Amino acid sequence: MPFCELARAKVNLTLTVLGRRGDGYHDITSLVTFADVGDRVTLHPGLHRQVRVCGAFASAIEGPNLLDRALDLLWRLHPDLQLGAVELEKALPVAAGLGGGSADAAALLRAVQRANPEHAATIDWNNLAGRLGADVPVCFQSKPAIMTGVGDRVEPLAPSLALRPLACVLVNPRVPLPTPRVFAAFDASADRVHHRHAQRQEVSGAEGAVFCNVEALITHMRNRGNDLEPAAATLLPVIAEIKAALAAARRCQIAAMSGSGPTCFGIFADEEAAQGARRAIARAHPAWWVQSARLG
Repeated sequence: MPFCELARAKVNLTLTVLGRRGDGYHDITSLVTFADVGDRVTLHPGLHRQVRVCGAFASAIEGPNLLDRALDLLWRLHPDLQLGAVELEKALPVAAGLGGGSADAAALLRAVQRANPEHAATIDWNNLAGRLGADVPVCFQSKPAIMTGVGDRVEPLAPSLALRPLACVLVNPRVPLPTPRVFAAFDASADRVHHRHAQRQEVSGAEGAVFCNVEALITHMRNRGNDLEPAAATLLPVIAEIKAALAAARRCQIAAMSGSGPTCFGIFADEEAAQGARRAIARAHPAWWVQSARLG
């Protein structure tokens, strides 16, 4: 029987870049949540390990697929696992700031975990996730969390901090924006932001404490923002247009960019307002990918 998992889109509500490390990566702090939309990853147990891709954005995938690497890693480290063919329905834009590839790999790990209940308790799945990429552990958990380090350290939010689902609209210009390009642009302009970061004391517990109600969350998001947004908008000016379109929509509480972009999101007062904004933005900008969702 097949095992299907939704690779939920990762949305960075805030993203602070603390500095570049000696290995070229960047230390960050980010408050992350997940949308109820995403790619679909289906494991068909069998002898042959292969990955098939379909869906609206299948043709946009370039280079090796992280799912192939995940299958190979699982087979090498745990040859007794039941693996098989993997089908990826690519519904999210590629290089979009939504953690798509990482979410796909994480969804495959969850599918393999379900297909192998006799091994589920004996394998360190979070360690496997970390070996596949910095964002994969948080996507494996697929719950609101605080990411630190290069994104590899994940602190799930306590149940007492959980919010009701947030009505949201996601908008992408259908133009990929690779993360390395954005960080390179950020580094080139980092002298303009170092003084601000030098004054910050990033405490993950303080970040999580603001997630206890919508009003405090919105205030916190406005204060913290996304440090990569100026660099991304310099590379792709349409980001500013997308963010403005969301912010101008009726009953939008805040508009921001997710991750390294170019996808932006708006949080709305309720689902009716979000649906209205989705329809209006899609009519005005038919070339954009516009999707309503719930965050949580």
